[in-house]
Amino acid sequence: MQARILPAHRGWAWILDGFNLWRRNPALITFLVFGSSLALLVIAAVPFIGQVLMSLVMPALSLGIFNGCKAAAERRKAGPDILVSGFRQNFPELVKIGGLYLAGTLAVMGISMLIDSEMNTKLSKALLGKTDWDDALEDPAFSLALLVATIGSTPVMMAYWFAPLLAGWGRIPAGKALFFSFVACMRNWRAFLAYGVGLMLVALGAAILIGVLELVSPLLALLPALAFPVIFIPVIFASFYANALDVFERIGPDDAA
Repeated sequence: MQARILPAHRGWAWILDGFNLWRRNPALITFLVFGSSLALLVIAAVPFIGQVLMSLVMPALSLGIFNGCKAAAERRKAGPDILVSGFRQNFPELVKIGGLYLAGTLAVMGISMLIDSEMNTKLSKALLGKTDWDDALEDPAFSLALLVATIGSTPVMMAYWFAPLLAGWGRIPAGKALFFSFVACMRNWRAFLAYGVGLMLVALGAAILIGVLELVSPLLALLPALAFPVIFIPVIFASFYANALDVFERIGPDDAA
């Protein structure tokens, strides 16, 4: 499973490619993204085992979004049922990927909480605005735990990034899918860095625009404030498909459903 090494500017192009793909079938891609998110929230709410189940089915739902993006790219008609199409594509290996991703995430969280057992509580308060970030980061234990969590979660995310698609379309085992995904991300760290910076700049630009409109009239800012996440989040998911096809010239012989 050979991954190409792409120049940094391709990271910027993935965002535009994702937007152009979303424009081909905005209803389908938007439905798939928010439908899968809702499904994961419902599964996570199952008592005792919800969080585990959510992690195990997440790769299959992710693959359903890829299948929808593939249909949109090929201008094929696809119904809502494509959301669950990933459950028919090498599902046992997708479950293994979800389990390994969960194990890696728990390991990173466990190490971080050994440094600061209240890290999650402090982080939640900071994200919700109940605590000022400057005050939170003044705590050395919290700062170190947050740094460890960030550094530790990066290779876990790199291993997961392409794994559902490689296992589902390429029909390869979970371990190989995670390995190839990690190597592909490592080889293209420049493009991914540009991609991340590009996404942040788009979000920052939208926030500034909404802020300016709000100064003129709160009502004027309401529509773009509501519309931006509804468009931006599906575009991000569509860009995942774009960077996967850019990095891997041939993902595998098994086409999406």
